[in-house]
Amino acid sequence: MDKTLNILLIEDDMIEIMKFNRTISQLQLNHKVIEANNGEDALKILHKKDELPDIILLDLNMPKINGIEFLGILKNDDVLKYIPTIILTTSSNQKDLLECYKIGIAGYVLKPLKYEDYVSKMEKLLSYWSINELKQI
Repeated sequence: MDKTLNILLIEDDMIEIMKFNRTISQLQLNHKVIEANNGEDALKILHKKDELPDIILLDLNMPKINGIEFLGILKNDDVLKYIPTIILTTSSNQKDLLECYKIGIAGYVLKPLKYEDYVSKMEKLLSYWSINELKQI
């Protein structure tokens, strides 16, 4: 049986947050989604360390702390660095892609424009992580 995931969605665009939640609902998935509107809010959630997410879905282009800055902070923490972080972005910038992999991400997913394509990508992404043997620290 697939695992129910605790997902931290770090996204500043309310429409994207609604789209993600609608997708989870449409796919009838029971994953728990915790939302943070920027990297700063996400770090506050993560530093409580009471219930860490199984995966983090991270937008790159955000105010306060952008995705790459957030990744740098995350990967310098002895506990948080092990949480698989997947970039979920509209940026197909090769420099961003390479920088993210250099820092240590688990995946880089481009948000498609068509909703049906988005749902398909999210279904595959979440299916993979729900069967993956995640090691809890």
